[in-house]
Amino acid sequence: MKKIKARPDIFKETTVVLVKPDGVRRALVGEILGRFEKVGLKIVAMKLIWVDRDRVAKHYKDEKEYLTSVGKRALADYEKFGFDPGESLGTSDAYKIGQMVRMWNMDALTDGPVVALLLEGINAIEIVRKMTGATNTTEAIPGTIRGDFSADTPVLATLEKRPVRTIIHSSGNREEAEFEKKLWFKRNEIYSY
Repeated sequence: MKKIKARPDIFKETTVVLVKPDGVRRALVGEILGRFEKVGLKIVAMKLIWVDRDRVAKHYKDEKEYLTSVGKRALADYEKFGFDPGESLGTSDAYKIGQMVRMWNMDALTDGPVVALLLEGINAIEIVRKMTGATNTTEAIPGTIRGDFSADTPVLATLEKRPVRTIIHSSGNREEAEFEKKLWFKRNEIYSY
């Protein structure tokens, strides 16, 4: 069997983090940055921007399978709490509900400035996801960013026809991180040091 020469940089990754307008308004940017720096992640790009709908539409993809899964999660919450989705949303179709959630997310991300970060480090994607916490903020454990700073609930957000206030976004995997890196940053905005 051929041995592969070990290269320390093989585990080095970059990942995108967005501090959403709700996090920026609450002045959580410094706290969030500090957490990432304390674990040894390096900031290789960072900017404060007010995002246009075109970019947000690319970020929140319009893919039927994904949107249907989002809608199914919303329907499960409705069932859990005994609410009628047809009454409050006008439909119980998972895909249509997923489309609504996408629009609410797009509205929220364009509602104020966003701090976009590109972080680099060993296993950066996995580490950042763990630090960020569960997207369903009711499941985010204390010590995570969402667990410490977001006391929202998906079912209430859906009833109020708005997104869950999750404070932050982080890339979910290597493919997503690469796509988001190109979406959010130009080459000349990324530094190597």
